[in-house]
Formats: sequence, C-alpha cells, structure tokens
Amino acid sequence: MRILGIETSCDDTGVAVFDSTCGLLAHRLASQIAVHAPFGGIVPELAARDHIRVLLPLVKTVLNEAGCGASRVDGVAYTSGPGLSGALLVGAAVGRSLAWAWKVPATAIHHMEAHLLSPMLEDRSPSFPFLALLVSGGHTLLADVRGVGRYTVLGESVDDAVGEAFDKTAQLLGLGFPGGPAIAHAALQGNPKRFRFPRPMTDRPGLDFSFSGLKTFAVNTAKQHVLDANNVADIAAAFQEAAVDTLLIKSRRALAATSLKRLVVAGGVGANQRLRERLQELSSERDVEAFFPRHEFCTDNGAMVAYAGWQRLQKGGNQALAFTVRPRWSLAELTPP
Repeated sequence: MRILGIETSCDDTGVAVFDSTCGLLAHRLASQIAVHAPFGGIVPELAARDHIRVLLPLVKTVLNEAGCGASRVDGVAYTSGPGLSGALLVGAAVGRSLAWAWKVPATAIHHMEAHLLSPMLEDRSPSFPFLALLVSGGHTLLADVRGVGRYTVLGESVDDAVGEAFDKTAQLLGLGFPGGPAIAHAALQGNPKRFRFPRPMTDRPGLDFSFSGLKTFAVNTAKQHVLDANNVADIAAAFQEAAVDTLLIKSRRALAATSLKRLVVAGGVGANQRLRERLQELSSERDVEAFFPRHEFCTDNGAMVAYAGWQRLQKGGNQALAFTVRPRWSLAELTPP
C-alpha cells in the first residue's frame, strides 16, 4: 500500500510517499524560515500563502522521486490539526481533492499522532506500549501510548510550549529564528551554572508543564546585563539547561508512574542534543529503551504523516468529501482505526 502524506500544519510544507512493503520511498520539505525570520516568528497569513505556492510542485517532485505516478498511489493522508487554520486548509483541500481525483481513500491525520509515530520510520523502532514525550513549538506533553489511537495524556503545558519558550528567548537575546537551534548553538560557548534558572512546576506533584515563567526569568536576567557575546552565551546555556532539566524531571516521574520500559521522544525540540544526552542518561538509569527519530523527522515533515496515514488507511478508513480542519484538537480525542 502506497500513501502520499501532506503536512502543512504550520510553517513547513512536507510531502512524502510511504510504501508498506518498501518503506519510505521519497520525501521533501520546503522550509519557510527565510519567509518568517524578518518577523522573529511565524506569520500565519504568510505561511498559508507559501503552502499554496509550493505544495503542488512539491507533490509532483516527490511522486517522480518515488518512481510512482498517481495511478500507483493507494491513499492520501493530510494533516487536519492541530495547527494554523489557514495553513491546515491548504493541505486538507489539496489532499482531499487529490484523493477524490485519483479515486483513492483519504484520511485526516492528527499532527501530534504523526509526531509520536515518527520513530517507527527508523530501522530501530519502538513497539507498543511506550511513554511519549512530545516537544515542539506548539506542544509539550507526556502520553501513555498503548497503540495507534490509544493515547492517555498524562501531562501537558498549561501555557507556553517548550519550543515557543526557546523561540521567544532566542528573540530576546538577538539570536534569530528559529530559536531552538540558535539557543543550542549559543549555549555551546556558555556557562550553564552562572545563572540559576527555575525548573517550573517541578516542586509540586503532577506531570503538567509550564514554561512562561522560565521565559520571564530570561527576560529579567537579560535586563540586568549588557547582552554581549559572553552574557548571551551564559543566559542561553542556563535557559537550555533549565528547560532540559524540567523535561527530564517530568519524564522520570512519568516512567515511574507508568512502569513503561520504552521512551519515545518526538517533535522539533527532540533534535536538541543536550536533551538527547540527558534522556539517554535517564534511560540507562531506569533501564529503559529510548527512541528518537532522525533529526530531519523531528521537525514537521510529510514522512510522519504518510506513515500515520498508512496505519489508519490499512484498516479501511476514508475521510468524507466534506472535510474540515481542527486548529485545536486534543490527542486524547483520537480513537483506534
């Protein structure tokens, strides 16, 4: 079964073809970093317009690289939420229309489900059940994953997502956009022990997160110092260490509470090397297997959508012609295919 996957939930246009026998045949990503960098963040209207501009040419390119025409596509999967409504509508409209024109089934994919299944694209992939730590620009959550569509959200951010906190702190320090890689690069030259940033919500029980206070602490620290290269590096290092430590503490608690023996990390912040190092240490400490997608599949991409689409379409699902998108959509609302 060959599935075309389309991802347009935010600021990247992703397209891929996944074959249930051969695996991933082709994938491409059109980044919008240059479009949004002058504004220091994502402009929703510009994101939607750029998806319109590049999506169909990208579909043609990926189909050519996969060596399959429309007649050899067995289904279409597109991200339906959560995300930016205008951006989501572009992918949903194109994906559902292509499926109708090609007379194949279509399925609407939950963006975070696609992320948590992305490590299954690797040769070393996790089996169910596992604990998922999803960390991105729009979401931070821990979920008990028992199978496709069988998710229990254990904790999530009550305000800013961790990726959003990285972006805003990077902007504050003049490091540019996107913030995650910029903070990580600056932190390599910094002293993480010079400033003691808080570890939000770790002094109380529970698995929810909060990163707005961490961002505010960065603002206050920056106001007290001249932002030269040394101070910027030290603030970046302290911020990164606090964010990573917070994720580590909550993940340790979740593993203890669930007794799960596999930890899956996904989402854009999952590419952070410091986070990977600390979670690998945690996995050794608790005798748990840790799984990470390759770096290019941490950020939004079409491959994860195509894979999630196969998981659902192989069970015979098909999205009605009257489609919609869901900018807000809880992972807990999903059901098995």
